[in-house]
Amino acid sequence: MQRIGVDAVSVDRIALAVSRSGPKFLNKVYTPAEQAYCAGNAERLAGRWAAKEAVIKCFDGTGICFPRRRIEVLPAPNGAPKVRLLGDHRGARVEVSITHHSRLAVATAHLEMPEVADNLLPAPDAVLLPERPKDAHKGTFGTAIVLAGSLGYTGAAYLAATATARTGAGLVRLLVGDTIYPILAAKCTEVMATPVPEVAPGAVGHAAYDSILRQMSTAEVGVIGPGLGRDSSTARLVIDLALHARCPLVIDADGLNALADSPRSKGKLGKHRVLTPHPGEMARLTGKTVEAIAADRSGAARKAAKEWGAVVVLKGAHTVVAHPDGRISEDPHEVPALATGGTGDVLSGIIGGLIAQGSDPFSAAVTGVYIHAAAGRRLSRRMGDSGLLASDLLPEIPVVMNVLRQGGL
Repeated sequence: MQRIGVDAVSVDRIALAVSRSGPKFLNKVYTPAEQAYCAGNAERLAGRWAAKEAVIKCFDGTGICFPRRRIEVLPAPNGAPKVRLLGDHRGARVEVSITHHSRLAVATAHLEMPEVADNLLPAPDAVLLPERPKDAHKGTFGTAIVLAGSLGYTGAAYLAATATARTGAGLVRLLVGDTIYPILAAKCTEVMATPVPEVAPGAVGHAAYDSILRQMSTAEVGVIGPGLGRDSSTARLVIDLALHARCPLVIDADGLNALADSPRSKGKLGKHRVLTPHPGEMARLTGKTVEAIAADRSGAARKAAKEWGAVVVLKGAHTVVAHPDGRISEDPHEVPALATGGTGDVLSGIIGGLIAQGSDPFSAAVTGVYIHAAAGRRLSRRMGDSGLLASDLLPEIPVVMNVLRQGGL
């Protein structure tokens, strides 16, 4: 990344600020070393002011902010001005030039820094991206069936299904109740929204079981649960799909609530299931308190994976992924910006999209968690730790995957 910043300031304006505020102004803007070098000379002080402003303009939009007093401009041994950034500059290098003309100080700054996208954290060993053959077509990358959404929760369906497509699944079919179908049909362009029978407005119930099971029989993966609602008929549908669907399933949100309310399902789920609970959902699945889970996240995930016979993704900072055979992986990320509604729906879609392309469930879970968190980290470095929307993650997913592929994954 390269940026240019330019600024100009009147020498007289700086001289006036010094005369009015003295040390208060100087200490707010200049480092002790700069004050010693300038020795009250208004022309030198103005040159440094313009240089600092030019540097600040270079960083605009990068997510990095240096106040003036943390930008130090002093002469190098050859007499040219040299910039020192006092803080985490994330690999940034800045050069400045300062000129004076007609009682004006004019500065130009040139910034070079690595792209944020290229600065990914080390990936866990199980992170592996599906191959993308040059002669491929949409059938090569699998079909995903997403069963999600209910009245008032159409966003969850959109996020999960679109994330599945953004991750690279060849075809994504979103199954929703008749009542909310018009909303999703209008909102989802690349995803095939499909209405199925409902038992209440927007609530898909067990009456749709045979139809959904047939559609899943020809799919590579199913994603079940985001925004699905807690109607008793919906829960019965989820349990029967979890027990009998032949394709791998990613089960999230209300799908997990249905499992928690059905202890008979423990240890009886079909092969290749991925459960993606946050700590509250994990507490319901295991009968433990949230505090007990927080005290030993790895142990809780490993035990739940063994009891349920499924890959378990315990979400949060340093998300833990556990396999029933004892394998475990911890993600390196801490991204508070992801602590907002809908980001879990995106994660379930990413994992489903990877499975659709041929990844095994454990690898897909570890890889999906990493991609999801890395996308959030990219955004938070530009936007800060608050205000991220789940939909902001969607266009970042393929970018992170591209960077990983360029790194050899």
